[in-house]
Amino acid sequence: MRYVIRNAYTIAPSANFEGFADISIVDGRIELVGNVNGMAIDSEFDATGLIAAPGFVDLHAHLRDPGFTKKETIETGLRAAVKGGFTSVCCMPNTNPVIDNVQTVGYIKNKAKNLGICDLYPIGSISKNEDGKQLSDMISLKKAGCVAFSDDGKPVMNAALLRKALVYSEDLNVPLVLHEEDVTLSAGGVVNEGERAFRLGLDGIPNISESSIIARDVEILKSTKGRLHICHVSTKESIDVLQKAKLETENLTFEVTPHHISLTDSEIEGYNTFAKVNPPLCSEDDVAALHHALRTKIVDAIATDHAPHEEISKMTTMQKASFGISGFETAFAVVNTYLVKQDIISLFDAINLMTYKPASVFNLNAGTLDEGAWANIVLLDTEKEWIVNRFDFVSKGKNTPFHSKRLIGKVMKTFYKGQVVYGG
Repeated sequence: MRYVIRNAYTIAPSANFEGFADISIVDGRIELVGNVNGMAIDSEFDATGLIAAPGFVDLHAHLRDPGFTKKETIETGLRAAVKGGFTSVCCMPNTNPVIDNVQTVGYIKNKAKNLGICDLYPIGSISKNEDGKQLSDMISLKKAGCVAFSDDGKPVMNAALLRKALVYSEDLNVPLVLHEEDVTLSAGGVVNEGERAFRLGLDGIPNISESSIIARDVEILKSTKGRLHICHVSTKESIDVLQKAKLETENLTFEVTPHHISLTDSEIEGYNTFAKVNPPLCSEDDVAALHHALRTKIVDAIATDHAPHEEISKMTTMQKASFGISGFETAFAVVNTYLVKQDIISLFDAINLMTYKPASVFNLNAGTLDEGAWANIVLLDTEKEWIVNRFDFVSKGKNTPFHSKRLIGKVMKTFYKGQVVYGG
């Protein structure tokens, strides 16, 4: 059976291609991207006016399962992901139990396989129980299917432990994925340090909390041949460190998030707990620094840091509210609205940062429209305007600072292995 997506403007970063093309799919795999005239076609979809791209790849998501299923389950999380155009998702290990054992890896992989709508790649913990004291069994976890290692949600404050893990990362050819935060500087902080936090009477998190640990970890990286990927970079100082460091080592990558490239700490006015995230939303200068990094192409990925929470976790004081934003279902629209439509980066570069580049960082077989690849494809309307309604989210987590904001760009259909998994 040959299924053809016709007349889409196609963007395929792995082939450095963009232009009008048909996409032919046979047995769930891409047969060709080009002209199908003269070929026998069993079924087709006219995608005139739409953009066709590889299914998005997210290096950083929290699915909360096992252990915190009141916040999210693998099923609700992956259904939210495909609604957002994602067909490959990497899930962080801060579950209960932590992803520090092969049984939990197996549980996650089996649930995703049985659901059959999106590829799910577990990230194992660097330390057992993410307590920063003893390395997890990285060899066994890699064999079980972990594609990277992280204690995300917690920084690796033990420098010796980090250096040892980096040595293992070289042997295993996987990156360490670090949440960078000096907890002695950020302790008690709930929002970005500055005039606004002071006026609202809230404890602030200083920029140096992030940048100082990045600087430390870059130096540790340079003493090994391991691989390091920095999560959700948010500050000007961090960009300054990374810009220099990238000239000195090839084994360093980093990501930015849709919320950090679009919003500032002005969102916390009125004690808006939906804007409470770690690292915090920062200043206009910090957002401008992230834009500069995107323009100069030193950013390696745009990742959601999808962090769903049940309502009660946010409907409390700013001090007590959980950190996190539910990010799958607004990710592309935010990137399109705040980056592409503002001429910060091109649509091609935006899609590259959400597909081929992140897949390359974690060595994933994803993010392409190459011949023979699984037909994981997203169809986008880059001109469609809509107003975010958090109550329409598929995710259990309705926690978003984008509620009621007008965005431009919408996912119209998502294909996984040639089958429509979102959009009918």
